[in-house]
Amino acid sequence: MISDRERLTNLVPRTLLRVAVWCLCLIVIGWAVFYFAQFIATLHIVVLPVAIALLLTALLFPVTRRLRAVGVRPIYATWITMLVAFGVLGGTGWFIGLRANDEFPGLVDQVRATSKTVEQWLYTGPLHLQPNQLTSWIDEITTQITAQRNQITQTVLTGATVAFEVLASIVLLMFVTFFLLKDGDRIWSWFLKGFGSAAPRVDKAGRTAWVTLSHYVQGTVAVAAVHGVVMGIVLAGMGVPLWAPLAVMIFLASFIPIVGIFFAGGVATLVTLGAKGPIYALIFLGILIVEQQLENHVLQPLIVGRALSFHPLAIILVLAVGGILAGIAGAAVAVPVAAVIYRAIPELMADPPIALPAAPEHPPPADEPGEERGDEPEGAETATPGPDSAVNEESAQHNG
Repeated sequence: MISDRERLTNLVPRTLLRVAVWCLCLIVIGWAVFYFAQFIATLHIVVLPVAIALLLTALLFPVTRRLRAVGVRPIYATWITMLVAFGVLGGTGWFIGLRANDEFPGLVDQVRATSKTVEQWLYTGPLHLQPNQLTSWIDEITTQITAQRNQITQTVLTGATVAFEVLASIVLLMFVTFFLLKDGDRIWSWFLKGFGSAAPRVDKAGRTAWVTLSHYVQGTVAVAAVHGVVMGIVLAGMGVPLWAPLAVMIFLASFIPIVGIFFAGGVATLVTLGAKGPIYALIFLGILIVEQQLENHVLQPLIVGRALSFHPLAIILVLAVGGILAGIAGAAVAVPVAAVIYRAIPELMADPPIALPAAPEHPPPADEPGEERGDEPEGAETATPGPDSAVNEESAQHNG
């Protein structure tokens, strides 16, 4: 008698059945991922500050750990770390604001002079434009801006809500960072209690993810600092106004791989073009390309390569997904999140770590000086010699 399973197998080829099962599994996984992404996007005002707080904790925790190592209490070590971080950010912001206030008027004058030079070149150069053509283009741009005035006004009104959300996110970010620096180990121990017998496996995966995140954040900060300092020196050497804000912008944009440098480099090139002319802009662009290639082929593999070995295509796809879900902030945290998941999942799926044998509560007393083994009471069992004692006996016989 033929069973229903055999009839189904005879009607539908086995390969088609396997493909159907795989498609059903992919549909279920895709459905779960989609709704999970929607859930994360809904709670972006909470999820993004927590994610950025984890990155800041990975960057600042070495300072807290060293302070604890020298005997500073955890609460004081955390406050010192936070104050040092605020001091660095505040000093950088003050320096940037001071330079921008001093150099912005000069930038406006240089841009006007460069605009007149470019306008004269358009009239007398190979294009031979007529003044009325250039005027019509400027009028067209002005008309488009006037037509979009309502949208611009609506965007400005929406910006007030965005500013409130950003302020709330910053407050949450500071609180989460503070408590992760102070009680991170206790929070992790409490978190592991919910996994029962799977706690060793989760602990191993979590520690691997934390090491990966720490190496990535610290390496990326080092590479971004080198990139920002080099480009800042180049801009200052060329006499470009606002070189300090541009250097900081390049430093911050380096946290978004591939895409960030295109944006920051483009802005810096445009400022150089408006302030110093096309020759300096081309020189700066060439130096930027050479320095970026050195960073990609030397600094990134040496410093960040141990924590992240993604193909550029994978990085672009991860950045696209993060940008679609959460904008610029999502693109900034997408790569480290993907790196953590990529390193943690194999540890989570591997065999659980072997637990070490428990140490005896009451260690046996040591032999008294001068006590001989022949004094042991009769009937005592002799310990079975282990591998080391067997090797010693063989070497003694060989020497004999």
